[in-house]
Amino acid sequence: MIEAEGDLFAEIGSAIIAFTTHGTVNKRGATPMLHGSAREALRRFPELAEELGGMISKYGNHVHPLSHGLVSFPVEHGWMEVPDPRLIERSAGELKALADQNGWKKIIVPRPGCGGGGLKWEEVKPLLEPYFDERFTLVVKAR
Repeated sequence: MIEAEGDLFAEIGSAIIAFTTHGTVNKRGATPMLHGSAREALRRFPELAEELGGMISKYGNHVHPLSHGLVSFPVEHGWMEVPDPRLIERSAGELKALADQNGWKKIIVPRPGCGGGGLKWEEVKPLLEPYFDERFTLVVKAR
């Protein structure tokens, strides 16, 4: 995997962009996307909350390919919970399987659980390394 500074969404249209999510679906069938990379994705594509909510309702809290070349990457079970390292590792495996299945050549991922989630990158990186090869770029915002 490659580590880089930059904007997670800079390569939209030329790479698959993963954004971190949780498994909550509200009464309207939408996923609250209130923080971090999910909020940034929703700002760009307002229909994502309903699209992701439908996928979670039907298939559960997993990595889901979505419109616009986006992919959900669950790090939390619920929107009020802290990131779960086991869920992050499971999501990494699911994302790799989707990349293999679909022939994706470039996947951009934020450091899952490390922004507002409070996990340390040094703890999360070893969870991802068995799954993420040179197709995966882990992005941290440029300072």
